[in-house]
Amino acid sequence: MTAFHRDTIFVEDAEVLEHKAFAGAQYVLRVRAPQIAVRARAGSFAHLTCDPLLAMRRPLSIMRVDPDAGWVEFLYKAVGAGTTLLAQRKIGESLSVMGPIGQPFTAHPERRRPLLIGGGVGIPPMVFLADALRRDPQYAPFVIMGSEVPFPFEPRPSRFMVPGMPEGTIAAMPLLEDWGTASRLASLQGYAGCFEGYVSDLARHWLEALDEAARKEVEVFACGPHPMLEAVAHLACAYGLPCQVSLEEFMACAVGGCAGCVVEVQTDDGPAMKRVCVDGPVFDAQRVFAR
Repeated sequence: MTAFHRDTIFVEDAEVLEHKAFAGAQYVLRVRAPQIAVRARAGSFAHLTCDPLLAMRRPLSIMRVDPDAGWVEFLYKAVGAGTTLLAQRKIGESLSVMGPIGQPFTAHPERRRPLLIGGGVGIPPMVFLADALRRDPQYAPFVIMGSEVPFPFEPRPSRFMVPGMPEGTIAAMPLLEDWGTASRLASLQGYAGCFEGYVSDLARHWLEALDEAARKEVEVFACGPHPMLEAVAHLACAYGLPCQVSLEEFMACAVGGCAGCVVEVQTDDGPAMKRVCVDGPVFDAQRVFAR
């Protein structure tokens, strides 16, 4: 069954196709949701029913889609009642998925060196964006991912040379490697091949290694914990780079009705309260983290 909402958001009874568990209570969930798969864009999210007995849905960023096969994939961490129940869903079961929701990332052709930074459960939108960018030969994205729990994949040494990488920083995401997209991983947990530090620090190493002309081609995209986004926003500001961030907030309806996910954003007319669900989740970083 498919229902329509504002002609852009769909509610689908989605069959669970795959549901894989990883260390750190992380899960990758793939569901059949063809209407959402066709319309989702990098930065979109969906609102899922985690259990028939739990009325409130949970918002999850979309990590991958296959419009032809009709599936949508999510990476999430079981941290509360809802996602803990979601983690119990089995292949073949059905759950209600509403989406795609929200304003997506927008890449600009004159900025042909996108820098994508994802932290923790902020990784999914960066994977989605990397997938979109790799299909356009004018872009050469570089992806940095950080996590303080084991990554939900088996890192492997990168085959791509990346300027400015500290010695030993060679770990990459296999999926991105297979796509031909350069990536590096960061953590404070001492994982093999990972940069020992914050993603923003690793990004600074990369930016410092570029000449002035190359830096003018960089645009920054980020999703992750609030402190990480603030650090990335300030880094982008210091180098005079445009930066888009995807915010994560608690939300009830996810379609703009309850205004329970508002954040203060600087506009041309002064500060205003914007809804993360429909006005975002993607915002200009300098409007959110203005100094």
